[in-house]
Amino acid sequence: MRVTGAPPDRRTHPAIPAALVAAGMLLSRISGYVRTALISSVFGLSWYADAFYAALRIPNFLQNLLGEGVLSASLIPIYSGLLQNSRQEDADRVARSILGLLTLVTALVVLVGVIWTPQLVVLSGNGYTGEKFALVVTLVRILFPGIGMLVLSAWCLAILNSHHRFFLAYFAPVLWNAAMIATLIVYRHSDPAALVIPLAWAAVVGSVLTIGVQVPTVWRIMAPRWTQARHQIDEHVRRVIASSIPVFFSRGAVQVSALIDTAIATLLPDGALSALYSATQLYQLPVSLFGMGVSAAALPSMSAAASGNVPDVLRERLLGGERTIAVLVIPSMVAFLAFGDVMIALLLQHGHFTARDTRYVWAALAGSAIGLLATTIGRLYSAAFFAFGDTRTPMRCALVRVTLVGALGYLLAVIVPPLLHLDALWGTAGLTGSAGLAGWVEFSLLRRALKKRIDGVGIPVGFLVKTWLVALVTALPATALRWTIAPHHTLIRGVVILNAFGWLYLAGGYWTGLLTIDDLRGILRRRAPKPR
Repeated sequence: MRVTGAPPDRRTHPAIPAALVAAGMLLSRISGYVRTALISSVFGLSWYADAFYAALRIPNFLQNLLGEGVLSASLIPIYSGLLQNSRQEDADRVARSILGLLTLVTALVVLVGVIWTPQLVVLSGNGYTGEKFALVVTLVRILFPGIGMLVLSAWCLAILNSHHRFFLAYFAPVLWNAAMIATLIVYRHSDPAALVIPLAWAAVVGSVLTIGVQVPTVWRIMAPRWTQARHQIDEHVRRVIASSIPVFFSRGAVQVSALIDTAIATLLPDGALSALYSATQLYQLPVSLFGMGVSAAALPSMSAAASGNVPDVLRERLLGGERTIAVLVIPSMVAFLAFGDVMIALLLQHGHFTARDTRYVWAALAGSAIGLLATTIGRLYSAAFFAFGDTRTPMRCALVRVTLVGALGYLLAVIVPPLLHLDALWGTAGLTGSAGLAGWVEFSLLRRALKKRIDGVGIPVGFLVKTWLVALVTALPATALRWTIAPHHTLIRGVVILNAFGWLYLAGGYWTGLLTIDDLRGILRRRAPKPR
């Protein structure tokens, strides 16, 4: 069923946008893993890597606060709704006005960030002092302008997504990673102290490339009417601004949570922040591909359905998205818990990154896996609220999550390990585990609120039980392979075990009816299963 008035474009088929988003994100994540692997190989779990990741978190706060999350929630629903009602001129005026405001705010924040960097580093709760503190300050000053450009890149993403141009916007970050990968390869034999500064400058170059690759397509979309789109604050622009305020605070709450994690990690031994970041990179793959991928692809069509008062379409996309996410995320959870060390060794255990480092990162990854399903479906639920123009409910739920993460994170990361006579570095698992538990609380609150708007929200218990059984049963033979391949053969071990689990799960999913032949073909072609 298609919303009345929607163009008969095959890109609007439910499976295709999700596939394009997933393909772009997959390439972006692969390049991100290459970058992380090279950083790990060059720096290991050292304080140089800690300083780089700590510095990246502070300006990244700006990107996440003003960037994709806010614009996806506030601009896309209104912009897509105007396009849906054939009001192209109004849509262009809104987009142009928001770009002007975003540019002004971003420029001011970047200027403040560069001038008052030491104060921002202190306010972030960073526990570093002396040489470490000075290095973080230097890196933040370099990174801030580049992150500001990534905020403007998020505006391009909103425009492209609204016009069903999904792949390019999610592929663009590959260039950000590529700039750092090239630098790491060229300077890989340099002293870590001499490499960390060029690495930060490479991130700035990558930011320029990221926005530059999107501008030509956005210009082709909007150029014919650009001079006709008057720059003014009309009712639609005011609606975007008004709806962005709760999202701003919601995203701010999430980013404060990330800064809290960083601050707590700086209280732990050297390498804790690097371990946390490495685990996050792996954890974010299913979140990005399945949670963000399905949600980002569904948001424009759900917004159009809400605007056109076609609730059946919205319900269909929501329920199909839930099942798609479950079928793909549950085996990811099992893989992280059962084979996390195999993945980490395959990707990162090279150079200065040791088997001991692998164990610490695996513990952090296992903690993250606790809340993986809740987090990914929670993103879809938030997108449904955004489609209704309700940004306040996700904000309130996010605030609850942040409060829990801060309290539980400090308890499980700093206080509990000494009581259990554990190495303090195991506190990183406490940080990620607290985030996982808080993710389930946020998910429960979102689902309860969404049930008041849409009937039938939630995956049937029988479907969930079947998916878990298939994932757990097919993991057993792959687990047995752990004892037949020596741990030091990281490449062979990783390829054999992970491929065995993947293929067995696909076969089990087909045999039990979780996946169809079309779904299997789609997965092999990097497409998401069709919503059912």
